[in-house]
Amino acid sequence: MIRLFCLLGAAAALAWAQDTRTVTEPVFPKSCAVLTANLTAIDGNKTIAEADESRLDTERIQRAMDACPKGEAVELRGGGGHHAFLTGPLDLRAGVTLRVTRGAILFGSRDARIYDLRPGACGTVDQRGHGCKAMLNGDHIAGAAVMGEGTIDGRGWAKVLGKDVTWWGLAEQARAGGSQNCPRILVLSHADNFTLYNVTLKNSGNFHVAYSNGDGFTAWGVIIDTPKNARNTDGIDPSASTNVTITHCYIHTGDDQVALKAGGPVSHVTVAHNHFYTGHGMSIGSETYGGADSIRVTDLSIDGADNGIRIKSNATRGGLVKDVVYSDVCIRDTKNPIYMDSVYEHVGRDAGNRLPEFTGIILKDVRVEGGGKITLQGFNEQRRLGMTFDNVHFDSPGELKVMAEHATLTYGPGPMNLPVSGADVKIEGTAGAGTANACTDKFVPLPER
Repeated sequence: MIRLFCLLGAAAALAWAQDTRTVTEPVFPKSCAVLTANLTAIDGNKTIAEADESRLDTERIQRAMDACPKGEAVELRGGGGHHAFLTGPLDLRAGVTLRVTRGAILFGSRDARIYDLRPGACGTVDQRGHGCKAMLNGDHIAGAAVMGEGTIDGRGWAKVLGKDVTWWGLAEQARAGGSQNCPRILVLSHADNFTLYNVTLKNSGNFHVAYSNGDGFTAWGVIIDTPKNARNTDGIDPSASTNVTITHCYIHTGDDQVALKAGGPVSHVTVAHNHFYTGHGMSIGSETYGGADSIRVTDLSIDGADNGIRIKSNATRGGLVKDVVYSDVCIRDTKNPIYMDSVYEHVGRDAGNRLPEFTGIILKDVRVEGGGKITLQGFNEQRRLGMTFDNVHFDSPGELKVMAEHATLTYGPGPMNLPVSGADVKIEGTAGAGTANACTDKFVPLPER
């Protein structure tokens, strides 16, 4: 079990957070049923034998969850030399926990047909997308959870049964047009007070965790480990939700580590004590038309990513993003350490009438190591980027390119050592003296379980 802080210390550290709940480290509930693995993982626990691909555990896991009383858990456990389970789509139940214990692996089936939301859709590229159920699905399941120190593996690298293409290969095909239909690991809607605790998620065919229209989501101690080149494999994407805490997590993936999507209002979010590796960063957007506010990101390391701190939107999906504070953030070897992008995906300013505005964005005690590009882009003269830099230190300012426009930037009271200029850029305040954020022990290896 990963414990970076004792329970008391962690609770105190989160007490200031914008999540209005009191969030403490989850605990494992008692088990209503223990299911023992019948399959064996091979190739360094990467997959199962081809002969086992039809030996699904879906039905027995679903039966156990359907019968489990609220407040208890269905436990998946290794035994008798076996430690692997194989599943198609499962429906999580209100108040019930699915627990994958240490050493156990829950693999996703490679059979696209069992994931179909539309006949024949999953495992294809088309113009509609969203043709697959997830491995784990939850709709109106208050108090549900997925826990454990084991692994849930979507095997996105593996070929879809009956096809000469992998789930990730479908995503690459979709670059030429259309949308890939690939299963996600977790899709949750209206799942109030959902908990994701201490589990490892790997190799999702698409997003790892999509959470929408909920009040109360906690991800604590989660490891997400998927290759950099796996397209559209976002880590954790809360959408149109409130009271969200993501803490003590380690996320290495091929797209956004965390993306707060505001197709509906997003508010009261805490992202604290996390480590990000390859991926597209700590993002808000690109949907912001529902509005996003009261967001706090603190004690974050971003190491080797494409993007660091990013807010993205455009004229077809924009809205107001305000009251966002990033504090104690350490970024290194990242192509775009700070990326405020009002014309995301090169959509022109006249493309639509949902116009973005980012204001009340505060960076405090932020340090950037290495070069790259800083983008500080407001939408226009009326919808300016409003951003404060308070003790923001760039170790190599001469190695950074800066693009800034339509922005009002406030410096101080701490230092800011990067020269910024551009069309319609106004500088207010005065940068003061101070010591750069030490970033001591911030950059740590991705844990192995």
